[in-house]
Amino acid sequence: MQFVKLGSTGLDVSRICVGCMSFGLPDRGPHEWTLDEEASRPLIRQALEAGINFFDTANVYSDGTSEEIVGRALADFARREEIVLATKVNGSMHEGPNGHGLSRKAIMTEIDNSLRRLGTDYVDLYQIHRWDPTTPVEETMEALHDVVKAGKARYVGASSMYAWQFSKAQYTARLNGWTRFVSMQNHYNLLYREEEREMLPLCEDQGVGVLPWSPLARGRLTRDRDVTTARSRTDEFGKTLYRQGDDEIVDAVARIAADRGVPRARVALAWLLHQRAVTAPIVGATKPAHLDDAVAALDLELSEKEIEQLEQPYVPRAISGH
Repeated sequence: MQFVKLGSTGLDVSRICVGCMSFGLPDRGPHEWTLDEEASRPLIRQALEAGINFFDTANVYSDGTSEEIVGRALADFARREEIVLATKVNGSMHEGPNGHGLSRKAIMTEIDNSLRRLGTDYVDLYQIHRWDPTTPVEETMEALHDVVKAGKARYVGASSMYAWQFSKAQYTARLNGWTRFVSMQNHYNLLYREEEREMLPLCEDQGVGVLPWSPLARGRLTRDRDVTTARSRTDEFGKTLYRQGDDEIVDAVARIAADRGVPRARVALAWLLHQRAVTAPIVGATKPAHLDDAVAALDLELSEKEIEQLEQPYVPRAISGH
């Protein structure tokens, strides 16, 4: 396993991060394709045995059961001080007022709820799950600072938003002497490269780690176009992210993978790992092969010609994933 510093911090993270949205009770939350605890634990153990130390979940994943499953598995299989554990806050956790968002009340409530479900005293990375336009950024950033100062989180991070919003949050924190974000978890893959315009250059300039979600475009980069899965058939959010007309890119991945004699996932991930700004792609796994391919991608060196073939068909598209 390869390790790298998370942005400009001293924190060592594996170059592959396990996305834990795949782990959770199927009858809790909107994702009926998730794995229950019995099916999840072998994959978490496999990731640890491969040297991965970085795990990312969220309070909303499967109505909190992702955090519960991940927390118990890591307690059984690993030493807490060796693990980098990340979770997120913003999504709706209960009906009625104050059930979601990035208010001080929501943040202070949800960090304690997440810690209880995870079975730990702290998380290493506490991330806002996108932007909250209904709460003053000063309120959010001060609350996150207080979470860090209380010892409940070591670092704070952000996720998909516009670069001006991220800049505003960072400036607000710096102006007030509050904790700044050390990472950006954004939507970035071969089918969606709009982050290259502003967000990635901003993160590079400011020393912010980049943790792309959906690095395989919800599996579109790994299979033939006419093949569907249980997730692709039921993932309503995923259906909003991509569009018709990406065939050339998908075909280029397939062609290079065939020439190399490797699965397509390795090619798509190798391209992402090649991007200078990227710290660690967040890879979801429902089968052992998914983790095998992610780890193997670290050693796959693409040629300049192959990279050109993968990138050339891309055309600009509307912002998605915020």
